[in-house]
Amino acid sequence: MLVKEILNTAEKPVFSFEFFPPKKDADWDTLFKTITALSPLDPSYVSVTYGAGGSTRTRTHDLVTRIQKETGLSVVSHLTCICSSSPETGEILENYRRHGINNVLALRGDKPAGTATLEEAIKDFPHAIDLVRFIKTNYPDFGIGVAGFPEGHPETPNRLTEIEHLKAKVDAGADYIVTQLFFDNRDFFDFRDRCRLAGITVPIIAGIMPVTTKKGMIRMSELALGARIPAPLLELVMAAGSDREVASIGIDWATRQVQELVDNHVRGIHFYTLNMADATLRIFRNLHA
Repeated sequence: MLVKEILNTAEKPVFSFEFFPPKKDADWDTLFKTITALSPLDPSYVSVTYGAGGSTRTRTHDLVTRIQKETGLSVVSHLTCICSSSPETGEILENYRRHGINNVLALRGDKPAGTATLEEAIKDFPHAIDLVRFIKTNYPDFGIGVAGFPEGHPETPNRLTEIEHLKAKVDAGADYIVTQLFFDNRDFFDFRDRCRLAGITVPIIAGIMPVTTKKGMIRMSELALGARIPAPLLELVMAAGSDREVASIGIDWATRQVQELVDNHVRGIHFYTLNMADATLRIFRNLHA
């Protein structure tokens, strides 16, 4: 089922989960234990990430098709522009179509290690909008999601220009927007309002990732450039005596975020799981306590 159809028919906010392809073969069974543990939460769909420069292309395909085959869940495969040519991208999409997978998240992607500049890694798709246009033109039966940045895109300081670029991706054929992680819902609500003012009417899905360790919080800030850790959350985490305490703080914070988002009629919430089930399960238990 296309994600846009799921969103357009849902009477309440939808929930979805993101996974990444394990680097080691031995970790695949562990990942599927996580997927099995989260399946009773009845996610509307799940997504699978794509490594920088297509570095996990084969593993992403294998994971997407295995999830589809073994769980019956609707699956969204990330697809990036970097290091991708039109023929290569067409081959990937044809392969997905043969396996009954017709949802993708179109992203520019990160510069792969060993490449001096981003320009050197670009082939036929300089920006995500070029990938959206390619998919929409050649694979009109596919559903297309794109990324949004509530706290601002780290490479686009001008927030007006940033929204213009997002609007252009939607106009090119994107069906919905999934946001970068954030920790202050005011950033999301402001982003949603600015999208509305710009004439963006597609659903906007909020991306949530709870802090679970001090080291993980630092790593999060490195991976999600521009992500802001609010001072109250930072104070609680830094005062915690153990990572177990940090996890409880992060999960409580994320629970309050999710509840407030639901109360304010968010269209969907996307959990960045890091291939682990515990934090997401605890958030859901808190919501239904």
